[in-house]
Amino acid sequence: SGAPVPIVVVPEAYRGPTRGVGEIRVDAQTVRECLESVERDHRGFLELVVDAEGRLHKFVKLFRNEAQLGPDALETRLDEGDRLEVLAAIAGG
Repeated sequence: SGAPVPIVVVPEAYRGPTRGVGEIRVDAQTVRECLESVERDHRGFLELVVDAEGRLHKFVKLFRNEAQLGPDALETRLDEGDRLEVLAAIAGG
């Protein structure tokens, strides 16, 4: 097997497109590439996380190895083996 690649952790609320899969390994270098990589295999996922302008939805938070990423989260570079966690702060859950 190759080098450990980043893992995208999908919240339960967003597992419709991934058919229940909660952790997806991706071959990507930035947060945006990770999300786009998930979208390629699981159509409909990306629009849950970013809006039409390509910006993070207000209610979505991204964490890299448990540390919350800031406003420029999508351009953050990830290292091999990083865990990118998507958190959906949807009201009334």
